[in-house]
Amino acid sequence: MPPRVRVLIVDDSASVRQTLKAILEEDPGLEVIGTAADPFAAARIIQTQVPDVITLDVEMPRMDGITFLRKLMSQCPVPVVMCSSLTEAGSETLLQALEAGAVDVILKPRMDVADHLSEARDMIREVVKGAARARVSARRPAPPRLRPEQKLTADAVLPPPSGRAMSRTTEMAVCIGASTGGTEALREVLEALPANSPGIVVVQHMPERFTRAFANRLNSLCEVTVKEAEEGDTVMRGHVLIAPGGKHTLLERQGARYLVSVRDGPLVSRHRPSVDVLFRSAARCAGSNAVGVIMTGMGDDGAQGLLEMKQAGARTFAQDEASSVVFGMPKEAIARGAADKVLSLGAIAGEILRAAAR
Repeated sequence: MPPRVRVLIVDDSASVRQTLKAILEEDPGLEVIGTAADPFAAARIIQTQVPDVITLDVEMPRMDGITFLRKLMSQCPVPVVMCSSLTEAGSETLLQALEAGAVDVILKPRMDVADHLSEARDMIREVVKGAARARVSARRPAPPRLRPEQKLTADAVLPPPSGRAMSRTTEMAVCIGASTGGTEALREVLEALPANSPGIVVVQHMPERFTRAFANRLNSLCEVTVKEAEEGDTVMRGHVLIAPGGKHTLLERQGARYLVSVRDGPLVSRHRPSVDVLFRSAARCAGSNAVGVIMTGMGDDGAQGLLEMKQAGARTFAQDEASSVVFGMPKEAIARGAADKVLSLGAIAGEILRAAAR
């Protein structure tokens, strides 16, 4: 039997600590080595035994979770999963945590809703086990990113002449799927894309509400326009649609254009949104007019869907092991023969543009 994943729970709420401990210990592959009400108590535990994963609350007395995370990542890097309530303000803070080195996010379990708790149990255990496989390293505080002042051209008033008619009846549609470690990986890819990039739809495994803050953050950093997807949004050049947490997002064709459909539904590959759902919809309605990219993440969500895209004629890419925080989803896709190319993180944006140009 493989060794159990040792988890330290850090949360100022005794009821949350108790509930998380019970959920995790239902899995024989997980072991809670301790619980702490604040970062100082957590530090004392870490001095005697270093956990494989830490679940960390954001708001705590004496020291907030972000400050503790930054200290931890600079002195004793351990995979950290942030645990938060469902609030818009908390979403912004969690994005800071992901940028500081946290590998994933979970919602605090709600004991008052039976259906929620049932799904939350599986999701929490899956995220923690995925985090245990993440590769983390010591981080120095990142300097603030300053965007250069934009120099406007005539494009601000009217679009440039195309020079020729479109050779296809529809635009390309790029579909990207990611999970553990994906928030920062996606930022790197999208920041490298020019403003006239092909339309993109992204599934990043995140809880509901956090995806909107994630999209807004990316929009402030990228040349492309990034927003959380809504029912009926058109997939168009220079725009990126982020699937909302808690909903499946599908690609649909309407005449010569693509749009998205945002739907309820069961967990698929233990996720909602599911990469497999997005990729399958692209295979069905876009075929060779699509590009599929599967990136860092735990499990196999998206592996079968990427294969279906390839079989339908799409160009397909997988992130390589060296640049993946968790080499799970890309590894499964590669093993199934679903990827035309295996790429480093830094090469993905350029390959998307080359595939779209062809």
